[in-house]
Amino acid sequence: MSDERHPDIEVYIKNRPLEVILDWLGERCERVQTINSVGGTHALEIVIDSNTVPVMIHEKAVGKAWISVWFRSEDTPWVRDLDCAHEIAKALDTQVRCIASGWSEGDDPDEWWRVENGDAEKIQWQTS
Repeated sequence: MSDERHPDIEVYIKNRPLEVILDWLGERCERVQTINSVGGTHALEIVIDSNTVPVMIHEKAVGKAWISVWFRSEDTPWVRDLDCAHEIAKALDTQVRCIASGWSEGDDPDEWWRVENGDAEKIQWQTS
């Protein structure tokens, strides 16, 4: 995996309610503003490390256990999805998954990182 900055950051958080994730964002960010919420999809705008970043949250993104959090900008504190996954897994004491690479041509779309208890392991995860 490359250490190049990913153009956006997306992670999947296991078995944590939306309120817990929003509380973490509130602690981590200078500002969190809800732009729109429809059903289980939430559009937010956050200010993190002085950068304004649009965020999409999808509840039940994969089955009932996983919530997707997509930071739709490269202007985040994390260089790679894996960096963000480590921070969230520790902060929320849960498993977090993210794609194993930055979605380059030829990458295996089923290869993911599973981050839990400070460890990261590559797994095959068929999400569909």
